[in-house]
Amino acid sequence: MSETIRIVEVGPRDGLQNEAAMVPTATKIALIDKLIEAGHGTIELTSFVSPKWVPQMADAADVARHFADRTNLRLPVLAPNLQGLERALDCGVREVALFTAASDAFNKRNTNATIDESLQRFEPMMDLARSRDIKVRGYVSTVLGCPYQGDVPLSEVVRVARALHRLGCYEISLGDTIGVGTPRKARAMLRSVANEVPLSSLAVHFHDTRGQALANVFACVEAGVRVVDASVAGLGGCPYAQGASGNVATEDVVYALHGMGFETGIDLGKLVAAGRYICSEIQRSNGSKLALAWPE
Repeated sequence: MSETIRIVEVGPRDGLQNEAAMVPTATKIALIDKLIEAGHGTIELTSFVSPKWVPQMADAADVARHFADRTNLRLPVLAPNLQGLERALDCGVREVALFTAASDAFNKRNTNATIDESLQRFEPMMDLARSRDIKVRGYVSTVLGCPYQGDVPLSEVVRVARALHRLGCYEISLGDTIGVGTPRKARAMLRSVANEVPLSSLAVHFHDTRGQALANVFACVEAGVRVVDASVAGLGGCPYAQGASGNVATEDVVYALHGMGFETGIDLGKLVAAGRYICSEIQRSNGSKLALAWPE
């Protein structure tokens, strides 16, 4: 039996949050429906951040409530603070994600808090999540570089990932937020974190700013990671990091993994159709190489 890689589809959240034009709620819901139809079992729906800072996510409650009865799926939402978590829980979500960074400079720009302040902020959030039997995923941004401070010490990446795991996050996603990583560095980073956090509790999240994301995914899969974040049609990026547009395209990741003999449970044809749908709706080019080569 082939080994399985779990894809965490971040297109509806990380993929759309940086779009300048408002994406209608109905379009977001239709995209998520198409991703489910394609076989996705884990989809990050939205983000309960302040609409003042990320207007695109102002309809978070509507999107989350629409899928609240899909108990057969893992549908996490991002929650930046206790208020966001409480809003998410009111909408019936069963899984949330917290985010911090391995760079103090980035974290201050992103959340107006130092790394340690953000970790302290998570403690009451984790208490509330545990009391409601809510699963919590953690993100560590800037694991291979920061747009403000440059190089990020590997020791900080390990420290933050270890702290999130000890707080109770069942999975830690290691993010190359600005896409500066290369395969050897990505693999070395993963292995260093895996010395402190079980590899089975780690995921990777690569942006393709410099065209290295798929190679980095390959290097980390070869090193043993079995959870990969990706965004349909290569949508997205980080609104706080100039030039960091474009997550690794889910279509390209799935094609590569299938070619390596892994199972994902995802139908490539339906996934390509989902990517083409959202690109048509928001009038942007498709960032997936596979989608461009796929027959009409």
